[in-house]
Amino acid sequence: MPLSLLKYGFSKDYPVTGDIPATPELRPSYDVVIIGGGGHGLASAHYLSKYHGITSIAVLEKGYLAGGNTARNTTTIRSNYITPEGVAFYKEGVSLFQGLSQELDFNVMFSQRGQLTLAHSEATLRSFHLRAEIGKHMGTRTEVVDARGVEEIVPQLNMDRGGALEILGGLWHADGGTARHDAVAWGFAAQASRRGAEIHQRTEVQSVEVAGDRVQAVVTNRGRIACGAVLIAAGGMNYDVALMAGIELPIRCYPLQAMVTQPLKPWLDTLVSSVSLHTYLVQSSRGEIVIGGGSDPYQLYSTRSTLDMKEHLAAGAVHLFPFLQGVKVLRQWAGITDMTPDYSPIMGASPLANLWLDCGWGTWGFKATAVAGKRMAETIAKGRVPDVLKPFALERFETFRLLNEMGATAASH
Repeated sequence: MPLSLLKYGFSKDYPVTGDIPATPELRPSYDVVIIGGGGHGLASAHYLSKYHGITSIAVLEKGYLAGGNTARNTTTIRSNYITPEGVAFYKEGVSLFQGLSQELDFNVMFSQRGQLTLAHSEATLRSFHLRAEIGKHMGTRTEVVDARGVEEIVPQLNMDRGGALEILGGLWHADGGTARHDAVAWGFAAQASRRGAEIHQRTEVQSVEVAGDRVQAVVTNRGRIACGAVLIAAGGMNYDVALMAGIELPIRCYPLQAMVTQPLKPWLDTLVSSVSLHTYLVQSSRGEIVIGGGSDPYQLYSTRSTLDMKEHLAAGAVHLFPFLQGVKVLRQWAGITDMTPDYSPIMGASPLANLWLDCGWGTWGFKATAVAGKRMAETIAKGRVPDVLKPFALERFETFRLLNEMGATAASH
């Protein structure tokens, strides 16, 4: 058997091809140009090509495939938000992740093991009751548990009884889970490529040509591309790309850091987060403890990690699980979060007729990868915004119909 495998591997007729073709030459024009080769852009290309028959698509990525925030997140998937509009949107996202491996014929390693958010004060518990009732009303599995319930879900936790950070209860979200971020991106990329969509890595957008109320072309470091429609899904660079088209978005960008420890034997079955400690933890399929927290307190376009954040995350993790003291940190990284004033994304139409927005994702972009791709593809193909996206319109900042999701993240900002 080993000899047969060696012969197969070294054969000139080796039949296996790459999932994603090499970067082709740019064509003069495309029906749809997607700026951003991360999860959202690739998902949009997949849904456009599979369900709407649009295959003349160019996905432009200035770096490497999914090398921005898609490669720099902590893989959390959930729908326990505050507003009914937010819960409805992310609930659809969770549902899509449940069948995503079948959709993409690619194992995205989705693991639905629940998320537990800890309450260290009565005020936090009251806010959890509100979120639980909204979640139940919208059909999600979200409930408040007391201190005993917390211990039953995660018995290893330090309850800190009588201390300043005593755990009084928690918000248990049984729908929460994780998926492998690079598998999600590659799955969408492979499917879109098979249907004719082109993925152009190392292709940086340098300017956007606008005539009247339409985008005429996108100019890149590899040439000019005329386009029928444009989607901006560039993660932390959304503000800058939109500004090329003369649109100033209500976005400010902050670094968001995380880190992982050395692999440990499996012991943490759920996602655990503490708003008061600005810390959350989840164990990966490889045994690493992924530790994340809040955004840095200053605006910056940087993916460098810092010692003070490493110390903060380590202190929070050790407080919750004291036996982690002495465990080695393997990696630390940062992404760029594009935050809006109401902590909700901007999706749908722009002031230009053929320019569409998938922006303002802050710290919640990965969990929305599938649903944002599906719904933005529908928007582009039909030329109108579906009902589930209408609350996230850019115009809400003019009409003051905001969707306040502050405090709905796994760690406060």
